[in-house]
Amino acid sequence: LAQLQGFESLEEMSDALIDGELQKVLGFESISPSQLSRKNNEMNPAILSHLFFDLAYKIKGLQFKNGKYMPLKIIDSSTLPLNLTNHKWAKFRKTKAGVKLHLRLVFMDKGTVYPEKTVITTAKEHDRNQLEVLVDDKEAMYVFDRGYVDYERFDRMTDEGYFFVSRLKKNAVIREVESFSVPKDATALSDKMVYIGSTQNRTENVFRLLEVVDTKGNILRLITNRFDLNSEEISEIYRQRWAIELFFKWLKQHVEIKHFYGMSETAIQNQIFLALIAYCLHVLIQL
Repeated sequence: LAQLQGFESLEEMSDALIDGELQKVLGFESISPSQLSRKNNEMNPAILSHLFFDLAYKIKGLQFKNGKYMPLKIIDSSTLPLNLTNHKWAKFRKTKAGVKLHLRLVFMDKGTVYPEKTVITTAKEHDRNQLEVLVDDKEAMYVFDRGYVDYERFDRMTDEGYFFVSRLKKNAVIREVESFSVPKDATALSDKMVYIGSTQNRTENVFRLLEVVDTKGNILRLITNRFDLNSEEISEIYRQRWAIELFFKWLKQHVEIKHFYGMSETAIQNQIFLALIAYCLHVLIQL
């Protein structure tokens, strides 16, 4: 309720719960701010984590039932800043504190996306460290950005049968093996089979490198291990990565995730899971 209504304090939450029928159902005479604070700080985040995963599983079930199945899974992270004075446990720079939400978002279609898996760490944790935790479905196509580029892991993912498309850093060294023809009306400028990396640190597998122009006219280098799709399809898949940016924006603007009700690590994690639960309930109602 607090997430969806945008309540900024436990007092505001407590006032909204002064309802005879609700109190009767819950078996409470009253729900005070101190009770809410205590529960938020004491409850094991694993409980809410299980609830979140259960809701994501229900959405997946409806996804199959409705015949909507586009196994496109977008991986990214977002840092949620915290006040260093009150959250010393989350310090990551001299004057800053924060937690990082590492997320896997399932893209069903342009109208429906949902969070499927998440890891919450302090903000100093590198994105790459969480990639293996978030990649576990061989039936999916994974999409992620330059922060996850790791040649050794790209080789391992390919050897293990995982498919992905990622943006490659501008200064990445490549060795061309073969160049494919590009249709005149395609948005891709070039389409090549390459090895990535220098002589000392190079991939063992060959990958496909596409140079495409984005909507702002910038040239993007996309790397993938899919050779069966055309250049337009690869470009379109990467374009859907924007959905996770919109998701993080929604999370920060509409469920008051910037305003935390508690200061402990437990309280912060519980509130993030409650926000994800609120989002999943929205998706279930839509479906």
